[in-house]
Amino acid sequence: MLEKFNILVVDDYLDNRYLLSQFLDIIGVKHSEVTNGKECLEKLKSQQFDLIFMDIEMPVMNGYETTRYIRENFSGMQAQIPIIAITAHAGYEFESKIKTIGFNDFVSKPYSMPKLKAILEKHLL
Repeated sequence: MLEKFNILVVDDYLDNRYLLSQFLDIIGVKHSEVTNGKECLEKLKSQQFDLIFMDIEMPVMNGYETTRYIRENFSGMQAQIPIIAITAHAGYEFESKIKTIGFNDFVSKPYSMPKLKAILEKHLL
């Protein structure tokens, strides 16, 4: 069911990218990985994605800056792509901030396959 979708994973930490990639492989979802927001923007210029998992704290360009840039500067489907924050933070203030910036949802670390699958189904199906 989720096999037809293409996901972009944006995280500077190799172990987090590896774990998320393993989960996506098991679920059967195509995906690509980049290590910061600047690379994410470059990837979006050349490839179409259905959803982005975006870490918040990254060097070069963080998740807040990247999401805001996508919402303000891209057009059409790319401007509306579901962006899911990946974070160790949680709570009402955090949820309010990410919604204001333009994230669609978030998943807290450590994440599990059921959580990730539920997020994918919620935003893609």
